[in-house]
Amino acid sequence: MGLGTSLSCDISMNTRLSADERNKFQNSDIIRKILNGSRTIAIVGLSDKKERASNFVGSYLKSERYTIIPVNPLKQEILGEKCYSDLASIPAPVDVVDIFRRPEECVNIVKEAIAIKAKAVWMQLGIVNREAAELALQNGLLVVMDRCLKMEHGRYNGNLHWAGMNTEIITAKKVSRFI
Repeated sequence: MGLGTSLSCDISMNTRLSADERNKFQNSDIIRKILNGSRTIAIVGLSDKKERASNFVGSYLKSERYTIIPVNPLKQEILGEKCYSDLASIPAPVDVVDIFRRPEECVNIVKEAIAIKAKAVWMQLGIVNREAAELALQNGLLVVMDRCLKMEHGRYNGNLHWAGMNTEIITAKKVSRFI
């Protein structure tokens, strides 16, 4: 039944990951664990431009009651939240580091995530850096790669059904956060 052990099917889309890598870095159990066990998400590369995917994802996560922390050295504030120039500058604990940067920048971002003791690293849809993913895993972080955090949240929390999308999840029950 798809990747992981939950009642969901494999949605491989246009990923560049092999089947083994999808099982490792797009595992539905790990995705659910991150979504249900996280409250604070640092978004590296969050843009203030409303048409950018990072802004849309940040706005959505904020509306879903996550605490978002913008990481953008060029801005003072995005989505009403103070920006930080890097992960080390954030004064609060971070659960997830959501990456909206080029793949070649991911290793350094993961090193910062390890240094601040983040619990997970999430490389957004289209971002693949195997070295960064392995580094995060070797240091005890959960890793998702080449998936959109907003889409996965909607998929596992029933929000995409209302838009008429097939999430390939069979359930009669809405998942509740922070169990």
